[in-house]
Amino acid sequence: MDYDGSRIGEGVSRPDMLDPIHVWVPSVSPSGMAFYTGNAFPGWRGSLFLAALNPPGLVRLGTEGDRVVGEERLLWRQARLRQVIQGPEGFLYILTDEVSGRVLRLEPG
Repeated sequence: MDYDGSRIGEGVSRPDMLDPIHVWVPSVSPSGMAFYTGNAFPGWRGSLFLAALNPPGLVRLGTEGDRVVGEERLLWRQARLRQVIQGPEGFLYILTDEVSGRVLRLEPG
């Protein structure tokens, strides 16, 4: 689906292709992602984080095996995000997509 709700392409499924595990309508324009395996945020272990461009923010998908069991939106509509990675100490580092881009560090409060 396009942002205005109109259809793009010839359909949503084909017998020779696997269907997506999770979709957004409208899209969140994911640009970077990382699975969280650290210890700084124990409740987030196993989550998939996506940096999003439009609407801008960080998406956390809770997972169980190959299923998405929940979605949380963080830093929503604050800055376009280009990439997210997990640092060696378990914090998340997020690259913004701005003229003077920033690297943000997300750590427990």
